[in-house]
Amino acid sequence: MELKFDEKGLIPAIVQDYYTKQVLTVAYMNEEALEITKAEGYTCFWSRSRQELWRKGETSGNRQKVVSITADCDGDALVIEVKKDGPACHTGAESCFFNEIFMADDETPFSYEGLYEMIKGRKTEPKEGSYTTYLFEKGIDKILKKVGEECTEVIIGAAKGDKEEATYEIADLAYHVMVMMVEQGITMKDVTGELAKRHVVDHKVKQERMK
Repeated sequence: MELKFDEKGLIPAIVQDYYTKQVLTVAYMNEEALEITKAEGYTCFWSRSRQELWRKGETSGNRQKVVSITADCDGDALVIEVKKDGPACHTGAESCFFNEIFMADDETPFSYEGLYEMIKGRKTEPKEGSYTTYLFEKGIDKILKKVGEECTEVIIGAAKGDKEEATYEIADLAYHVMVMMVEQGITMKDVTGELAKRHVVDHKVKQERMK
């Protein structure tokens, strides 16, 4: 489709994490920046403050590999999905959007990535009295034992047909699996990337690999 650049020759580009779908930043492109992005496979923008092209990560190393570029129905805005090599924000934050302006009273902010980072923090900066720190101090055998116990609890809850109990135990299992992931250096990106490759909903990938 024909894209609509504004009177300054620019089009807004919303950059989104391919794995988590988190909005990372909003930048602007002119036609040249868009062509460079498509040709090189990494984001390139137009800096309105410096009035020049800039390739994301050219100084910081935090490049963004482009997966897809999609235009809206009017052709005057873009969404760019990327696999990022580091923080998207110049402040060092993973996303430029971290200043909370409003949150509905009945909504509890949560993300698996946020929980993962919190768990990792209990390992790198141990906190006295923290159960998570206690697990890391006990080591991998203790962590794996807890994962096994929680798996059993999930099965028991599901076998009863008790949705509330099964949900509670699944949450416990998810937490302990994340502790195991942090202990072994497995990231959320590693897991989501593996799932993205598998088409796991329709194929028994593990069984197929074993044949």
